Amino acid sequence: MISQRSIQDVLNIAQIEDVVQDYVNLRRRGVNMLGLCPFHDEKSPSFTVSPAKNIYKCFGCGKGGNPINFIMEHEALSYPEAIRHLASKYGVELEESGNSDEHREEQQKAESLYLINKYASDHFNNNLLNTDEGKSIGLSYFKSRGFRMSTIETFDLGYSINEYKHFTEEATAKKYNLDMLKTLGLVSAKGYDFYRGRVMFPIHNLSGKVIGFGGRILTENKKAPKYVNSPESEIYNKRKTLYGIYQAKNEIRKQDFCILVEGYTDVISLHQSDVKNVVASSGTALTKDQIKLVKRYTNNITVIYDGDAAGIKAALRGMDLILEQDMNIRLVLLPDKEDPDSFVKSVGTTAFNEYLKEESKDFILFKTDLVKEEAGDDPIKKAALLKDIIQSISVISDTLKRSVYIQQCSRLLEIDENILVQETNKMIRGNIKKKQVEQDRERLREQYKERRSQTRSEKSPDGGFPSEPPPGYGGGEEYDGPPDETGYYEADHYDDSSPRQNAKQFAQASKPKDENQERDLARICVTFGNELYEPDQTLKVATFILDNIADLIAYFDNEVYKEIVVQAADLASKDTDNWDSYFTNHENEKIRNEAISLMSSPYVYANWESKEVELQTQKKPELNQQKDSYQAVLRFKLKKVKRIMENLSAEIKAMDHEDENFLINVKVLQKLQEQRNTIASELHTVIL
Repeated sequence: MISQRSIQDVLNIAQIEDVVQDYVNLRRRGVNMLGLCPFHDEKSPSFTVSPAKNIYKCFGCGKGGNPINFIMEHEALSYPEAIRHLASKYGVELEESGNSDEHREEQQKAESLYLINKYASDHFNNNLLNTDEGKSIGLSYFKSRGFRMSTIETFDLGYSINEYKHFTEEATAKKYNLDMLKTLGLVSAKGYDFYRGRVMFPIHNLSGKVIGFGGRILTENKKAPKYVNSPESEIYNKRKTLYGIYQAKNEIRKQDFCILVEGYTDVISLHQSDVKNVVASSGTALTKDQIKLVKRYTNNITVIYDGDAAGIKAALRGMDLILEQDMNIRLVLLPDKEDPDSFVKSVGTTAFNEYLKEESKDFILFKTDLVKEEAGDDPIKKAALLKDIIQSISVISDTLKRSVYIQQCSRLLEIDENILVQETNKMIRGNIKKKQVEQDRERLREQYKERRSQTRSEKSPDGGFPSEPPPGYGGGEEYDGPPDETGYYEADHYDDSSPRQNAKQFAQASKPKDENQERDLARICVTFGNELYEPDQTLKVATFILDNIADLIAYFDNEVYKEIVVQAADLASKDTDNWDSYFTNHENEKIRNEAISLMSSPYVYANWESKEVELQTQKKPELNQQKDSYQAVLRFKLKKVKRIMENLSAEIKAMDHEDENFLINVKVLQKLQEQRNTIASELHTVIL
C-alpha cells in the first residue's frame, strides 16, 4: 500500500492546471481557467479549472475532482495507479509497503498491459540500436528515410528480429504473461513473434504510454501486408487514437491548429522538419472520437492529402464529421506524386509552411470549386454534387457560419440563395428527425432492458406500480437514478401507457422539498466555513450555522449536506489550515464530489474594479459571508418549520377532538405559526 504521507506529498505538489493542460487546452477566465471537457462531447466550453482550490468541475456532465480524480477518470486508472502516475510526473518518491511482486499482483489488467507494451517498446528499440541485424536492416531503413537519432528517440522507433520466437522467449523468460502477450498482438495464437522482420512504430496515448504498435515489412513479400497494427484491446482502440498526438499536443495548443496526415512516416518527417503540430489517422477512416481528440486542443484543422484523384476522394471522406464538431477545416492537396514526407524533404520547412498557407482551402469552398470543375455544364452531375455541398453545410451548428457559406456558394455557383437556404433547412430537418429516431430507439432499448431486469417481487400483483413508493417518495432518501435527455428521472416502475409522464411524476414526488436550502447551507460551510462570522469575534461561519440549526439538524432530507455542515463545524473548531483540501480529498466519495460541486461555479464576477466601479449597497460576494449565512439559516428554518406545520396539521385533522393531545398539538401549531411569521418578517417574505 502507498503510505498516507506519500499520498499527501503528491496532493501537495500536483497542480490541477498543470495536470489538466496535458490533455485540455485551457484559457484564463477571471481567477479560473476554461476549456472543452475531455469527458463528454461539447462545443461550448463548460470545463472549469480552479488553480486556487486545486479542483476541476464540468458544468456540462457534472464530473469534478482533484488532480488524482482527473487522472483516474481520464486514464481509467485505479486510485493507487493514479497516485503512481502523478508521482512519476512530479518526481515524488513513494513509500509503499509490501514487495514488488505483491504490487504487481494488485495491478489491474490494464496496467499490466501497459507494462508489457513498455517492455516490448524498449525491446524493439534495443534491437534497433544494439544488435547487428537491427542496425544493418532497421536502422539503415530509418536513416535512408532521413530520420535522425534524436527523432528515433522521440518516437521510440524499433525493430523486431526476424526470428520465430526471439521476442516471445525473452518476454516469457522475464515472466511476462503469455496470454497477455497474445492479447496485445505481440505474439501469435501459436506462440510465434507477430512482428518479426519489421521496423516498429510504437503508438502512444495522450499521457505517453505505449498502447499499440505498427510494424512495416522491409522485404518484398506479396503475401504479407506492408503494415500490420496491434489488435484492439482494453488499452487500444484505433477509432479513438491518433498517431503522434502525444508528441504533438503541446505544439497544437501553442499554434492553435492541427495538421492531419495519413501515415506514420509523414508524422515523423514533418516533426523532424520542425512542423510538430501534426498527427495521423494511421490509414483508418477519420472517426468522431479522433476528431474530439484534436478538438481538445484546437478548433482548427488542416488536412493534407496526396494530390492524385484517390487523394482528393479520400480528402472528402469524414469531413462532415469535423464540421459537425463546429471545427474550421482547411484542405491542402500536394503536388502530383508527392506525399508529406517526400514533399517536406524536397522543398524544406519554410517552403512547406508557405505552401500550406497559400494552397490550403476552406473545405466548403474546396467542394464548391470541385463542383464547377467536375460537373461542367452537366446539370445532373451539378445537382448531385450540389446536394453533397448542402449536406455538408447543413451539419454546421453555427447559424452565422452556415449563412456565410450559403452566400459564398450562391455567388460562386450562380444559384439563387433562397433555394440554397430552403434546401439546407430541409436537410437540417431531416438530420434532426434522423437523430431523434435514433435517440428514441436507444431510449426504448434501455427501457426494455430496465423492464426485463425487474423481478416479479418488485411489482404489484397487477403488474403496475409497486405497493410501496420508491425511495425518497415525499421526502427522506434521495432518488439516485440517472436523468434522461429531458432532465427528468426515470422511475423504477412505470405504466407502459405513459412512461415519460410517470417518470416525471415520480421525479417530482421523490425530490426532497427543501434540498435547495440544505444545499445552500452546505455551500456556505464549504466555501466560507472557516472564515470569521464577524471580524471582531472568534465565531466561525460553520459554527454559527450549526449552532442556529442544531434543533433542526435531524430534519435534513439530504444526508450528504447534513454531514458537510456537521463536519465543517467540527473542522472549524480545530482551526485547520487545509480547509479546501479536507473536502476535495475527502475519503467519502459522495462528500468529496458534492463539496467540489459546491465550491465550483460556472460564473465569474464582472471586473468592475479595473474600471473603478465599486459595489455600493453590499460587500463583495467573497466577503459577504455574514449576511449570506444569516439569510441561508433563516430560509432553511422557514422551510423546515413550514414542513413541520404541514405534518402537524395533517395529524391534527386526523385526531379525535376529545384526545388529550389534541389541544397540545393545536398550541404547538400556534407557536410554530408565530415562529414562521417571525422568520418570514426577517426575510421580508409574505406568507399566504
